[in-house]
Amino acid sequence: MQFFSLAGNVALQNVLATMEVGRKKIASTQKKGYFSIGGGIVLGIVGSILGVPMPSIIAGLIPVIYGGIVLYKINDELQAYKQAYKRDVIGEALRFLDSSLTISPKDGILAHEFIQSQLFSTEPDRYKTEDLVCGKADKTAFYFAEVHAEYKTVTQTKNGTKTEWHDIFKGIIFVADFNKNFNGVTIVRPKDFGSAIGAWFSNNLFSFGSNDVIKLENVDFAKAFITYGTDQVESRYLLTPAMMERILKLNNNSKYPISLSFIQSRMYIGFPLDRNYFEAPIFKSLLNPDLLNEDISTIKFMYDIIKELDLNTRIWGKG
Repeated sequence: MQFFSLAGNVALQNVLATMEVGRKKIASTQKKGYFSIGGGIVLGIVGSILGVPMPSIIAGLIPVIYGGIVLYKINDELQAYKQAYKRDVIGEALRFLDSSLTISPKDGILAHEFIQSQLFSTEPDRYKTEDLVCGKADKTAFYFAEVHAEYKTVTQTKNGTKTEWHDIFKGIIFVADFNKNFNGVTIVRPKDFGSAIGAWFSNNLFSFGSNDVIKLENVDFAKAFITYGTDQVESRYLLTPAMMERILKLNNNSKYPISLSFIQSRMYIGFPLDRNYFEAPIFKSLLNPDLLNEDISTIKFMYDIIKELDLNTRIWGKG
C-alpha cells in the first residue's frame, strides 16, 4: 500500500534529516561497542585453544569491558532517539494522514480492558503494551495499541522448578465505538487453527458452550469463523449479511486471521503480528521511505477499518 510520500511533507523531511545525523552516531558507537565485545570473546577463545586460557581471558576482558561501557554510555541517547522517532516522525506522519490521529508511545490498552474484551480466557501473568494511537474517523472514535500478553507455567524438575512463558497474544488490539450498548456478548473467532498464531485464539477463547454457537447463513463466513453469542437475536442483528462480508474482506486483507468481540458498546479486533511496529531503525537510513511506509501502512489499515465495516452508518442509537 503506497499512500504516503515524504516528498509531500517538507516538515517531516527536515525532522528525518536532523535525526539521521543522530542515528548515524548511535549506529557507529554501537558497532564499536559490539565489535569490541566480539573481539574480546574471540581473543579469549583463541587463547584457550592455543593453551594459554588465563592470560587470553584476562586480555579479552579488557575490550569486553570497554565495549560494555561504550554501549552503556550511548543508551540514554538511544532511548531519546527512539522516543523522538515515535513522537516526531510517526506523530507527524499521523497528522499528515488525519489531524485527529495522535500517538502516545508509553500508553496502551490497559490489562483490565484486554481481559474485559473477552477475546481470551487466560489472564496474563506478564503484560506489555505501548504505542497507543487514538483518532476519530467521521463520527466514530477508535484507538489501538501493540499488546504482548503472556502466561507462565511452573513445572517441577529434578533440578528444581522450571518457569516457562507462553504467548496469549502478540499484536495489535483495535477498539472502536459501535454506538450500541449491547445486552450480551458476541465473539467471532477464526475457524482455521493450522498456524500457531491462529491457535492463540483457539486456546484462549472466552468460555462458551455449544448452545451459544450462532448459526449464520453466509457460507463463506461460516467456513472462516465460528461465532458465539449470549444473545442469539442480538448477535444476528449485529452480524448482518453486509457486516459479515466486510469482516471477511478485512480478514482476507490481514496477514493473519483476526478475531472480534462485541461487548458493552465497543467492538474489539485482535490482529496477530510477527514484529514490533513504530520502532526507530538503527542500522538502516531514516531517509529510506519504505521503512516509514510499512509502519504508516499499518496505521492506514487500522484507520480504514471504520470505512470497511461501515461503522459511521448509525443504524443504532445508544440506549
